[in-house]
Amino acid sequence: MPTLLLAGLFWLLVSPVAAAPDATPTPDLKAVSFMAGNWHTEGGNQTIEEQWMEPAGKLMLGMSRTVSQRGAFFEFLRLEARGDGVYYVAQPGGRPPTDFKLVRHSAGEAVFENLAHDFPKRIIYRLDSPVDLTARVEGDAGSTEQSQEFKYKRKKAQCE
Repeated sequence: MPTLLLAGLFWLLVSPVAAAPDATPTPDLKAVSFMAGNWHTEGGNQTIEEQWMEPAGKLMLGMSRTVSQRGAFFEFLRLEARGDGVYYVAQPGGRPPTDFKLVRHSAGEAVFENLAHDFPKRIIYRLDSPVDLTARVEGDAGSTEQSQEFKYKRKKAQCE
């Protein structure tokens, strides 16, 4: 009888912990999956291409290439679902990564911020239509660099 009592007490102590759902929902990339695809814009003597893979394994990989008369510039990008949220991770020119946390989102819009970064402090993506995507980078009031906006059109992948 004491063994049964101890087993019952152990079960009462352990089972609520084991059965309790995780209070923090696992972050996912649904909020930013609208960014997936191949995007292209031309203007001002430059061409910009940005490509995002579909979400898989809590990760979306992206890259950007800008070609102008001055040459070519590239950026490695990724969107990561972490325990404390979703992050936009930029590596311009392959330099060390800079994280921007997803702070707001709605259907077809995502706002990432890193207020400690010099420029940009905010990166915004907005799906304007199934074939139109706007990307905007912003500083703060004291920033010497101006905000920039890029209007992309969806483009078929070159291997299609």
